[in-house]
Amino acid sequence: MTGPARPAPALAGRKVLVVGAGTRPSADPDAPMGNGRAVSVLAAREGAAVACLDVDEAAARATAGMVEAARGEAAVLVGDVADPDTASSCVEDAARALGGLDGLVLNVGIGRGFGLSGTSAEDWDTAFAVNVRAHFLAARAAVDRFEPGSSIVFVSSVAGLRPGSGIPSYDASKAALTGLCRHVALEAGRQGIRANVVAPGLIDTPLGRLASAGRPSRHRTPVPLGRLGTAAEVAEAVVYLLSDRASYVTGQVLAVDGGLTLV
Repeated sequence: MTGPARPAPALAGRKVLVVGAGTRPSADPDAPMGNGRAVSVLAAREGAAVACLDVDEAAARATAGMVEAARGEAAVLVGDVADPDTASSCVEDAARALGGLDGLVLNVGIGRGFGLSGTSAEDWDTAFAVNVRAHFLAARAAVDRFEPGSSIVFVSSVAGLRPGSGIPSYDASKAALTGLCRHVALEAGRQGIRANVVAPGLIDTPLGRLASAGRPSRHRTPVPLGRLGTAAEVAEAVVYLLSDRASYVTGQVLAVDGGLTLV
């Protein structure tokens, strides 16, 4: 007897650019993957060829090695998509390296300052350049070359849905991503292109551990499911939205937060 047929890979034949594909270096030997790396590896396991873009070449190459270990095709790109010329060229370079492009994941974000009085105009502008302008520039470049059926996923944060980080530049910029996504979904929808947001909650990543070191109360946040999430769980949501399994889902925000936004 034969068992049940295995489902087809969710991203078979897809060509995906992951912006922010590296993971922050950590001295902790047990440090987990970051969200971008987890997305890249899962996308490869689900059949996609992946262009791994990061400002840190070593981190991008490490992710590409993991993609190849998962029997996926990988390309390494280095650049800062907050720069208009770089954003456009990286999309073109990814398409050239992979032989096309039909998926884009934007996983870049920083925080600057703390509280209103502790946030300068420069802090604000720097955070918005990385957290919003970079996403706008890369999405604009991708939409110009995408075919129908392509998909964009903006990786935001529950900080954009409810205050909590204590960093106004971060909270406001993450909220702005929802507005940007909805515009992209509306305008690009006429071309059959989808755009959605994944909003992670408290996730166990190297950056998350750094945040917890600076704010120990983070671990005591009353998450209904009683634990931190993992980058792998974020990646599952991203891959779903990239895939045709979400073919009628666009302009939406999917919180991967263990119920944090309920409390």
